[in-house]
Amino acid sequence: MSNLLCIGSVLWDVIGLSPKAMAHGNDLPGRITRQPGGVALNVAMALRQFGLAPALLSAVGQDAEGEALIKTCQALDLNTGFVFRSSDLRTDLYMAIEDPNGLIAAIADASSLEAAGADILAPLQDGRLGSAAAPYDGIIVLDGNLTADLMDEIARSPLLVSADLRVAPASPGKALRLRPFLNHRSATLYVNLEEANLLSEGHHEAAADAAQALRAAGARRVLVTHGPHDACFADAEGLFTETPPRVTPRRITGAGDMVIAAHIAAELDAADRQEALSRALCAAATHVAGGTP
Repeated sequence: MSNLLCIGSVLWDVIGLSPKAMAHGNDLPGRITRQPGGVALNVAMALRQFGLAPALLSAVGQDAEGEALIKTCQALDLNTGFVFRSSDLRTDLYMAIEDPNGLIAAIADASSLEAAGADILAPLQDGRLGSAAAPYDGIIVLDGNLTADLMDEIARSPLLVSADLRVAPASPGKALRLRPFLNHRSATLYVNLEEANLLSEGHHEAAADAAQALRAAGARRVLVTHGPHDACFADAEGLFTETPPRVTPRRITGAGDMVIAAHIAAELDAADRQEALSRALCAAATHVAGGTP
């Protein structure tokens, strides 16, 4: 039985990268790549880099794209044995345009994950990973690509009462899906400044202020990032801030997912709060610079 699960989007990322800054309507040369992605999968791949062995809970179609994605995940030594597969669903897709200044625009098509709904959670109740009599008690990374209703159900589910939940919204547009976890007794929220402000209904300009606002709103543990500016981890012990290393960006997609994975790995390695935050930011900076932590 795996003691580390990543629940959420497992899909293909199609990323267009322009070497020059872009404006609305630009048509510029660049490079287009296809790679495995989605928050849950990105975090799982990053966790493998730290020597951990996560299992995936998601929905992947039985189409050619899905077969290729599952084979790719297996080649990366990821456990796909619990992934929900259906002939009625096509494999989801994320498409983004980036330039040296960061993300220009993106569309995440997680319609199959949303359609599958609670079916992806079956292993947590049928005995494969847990049951009502023996709830799963490991770490669960949960991403906001799940529907708001399913996120609410998970937050209240007795099947996860013993789990250590690590929750991320996937994008600012899905930040409010994390509201059921604001008062959850075992949830850690991973958000950027914009997402933190949406959740706290604030207008904070610093990660530390946003983290403090989320704590005041009921969050037990929260890590707020703000691009190249100071990030902050907050819990009952206080506020811990750290400035990310300065790097030349070569890729943006997946940076937040690396923060989550590196922070989890550091905590499992018994790092203290300041050290865990520092390791998470260093790993994300290395990722953004095009390297491997």
